[in-house]
Amino acid sequence: MGQMAEAEQPGATAGQGTADIEGEDGAGQGDKSPNGTGGAVDEGTEESALSYDDAMAQQDPFDPELTGTGELVPVVGAEDGTFPDAPEQLRYRVDVEEGIGLDPELFAEAVHRTLSDPRSWTNHGARSFTRVSSGNHDFVVTLASPGTTAEWCAKSGLNTTIDNVSCDSATTDRVMINAWRWAQGADTYGPDRMHEYRQMLINHEVGHRVGYGHAVCPSEGALAPVMMQQTKFLTINGITCEANAWPHPVSS
Repeated sequence: MGQMAEAEQPGATAGQGTADIEGEDGAGQGDKSPNGTGGAVDEGTEESALSYDDAMAQQDPFDPELTGTGELVPVVGAEDGTFPDAPEQLRYRVDVEEGIGLDPELFAEAVHRTLSDPRSWTNHGARSFTRVSSGNHDFVVTLASPGTTAEWCAKSGLNTTIDNVSCDSATTDRVMINAWRWAQGADTYGPDRMHEYRQMLINHEVGHRVGYGHAVCPSEGALAPVMMQQTKFLTINGITCEANAWPHPVSS
């Protein structure tokens, strides 16, 4: 599939700051922690020894009904954007809810790697994403429990509880990533494509933040636009697309 310019996102509607949900209903219920109060991730030696790719490829047990502490903690660290001369310079912070049992550093690294990839929203130097952990920022990519995600999304009039999903809470500075979806994924990608699913989730919600609305499958067998609600479905109006994590899946 050839490279898609931003203006050519099929069905995408521009509109900076539009609140929207990744729109999903696809994954099976995740494993619940015995006491229902945490993600139950074992942070022992074996897990810490995983490479980035291996950690991103695995599902993690997580309680789909968890409401965490609500304490959203910035992940320490900063990363320069890949295009320092880009006309649109965006600064973002990464926060992770305290006590949910998922690796904050892995999440922060995944966000920056994804947004810095030429297949993402940089559009070959039109836009650049710089990660900060303090000071001024344009938005905050936030990993939070389903309950806390729902609370922040509701501030923008969005209901994420029906399908246990993520959202761009556009009346706030937070792009909310539902930790259960981050941990468990969706049936549309399955357990063997967790890395791609997580990349899609970041690209989709940040896509809303930079001004894009939902898209539909353009033709049978095509790669799904990243702004399609891929957690929920890959078939719409009788047309089926292939799962795709990127705004510009072919980059030159």
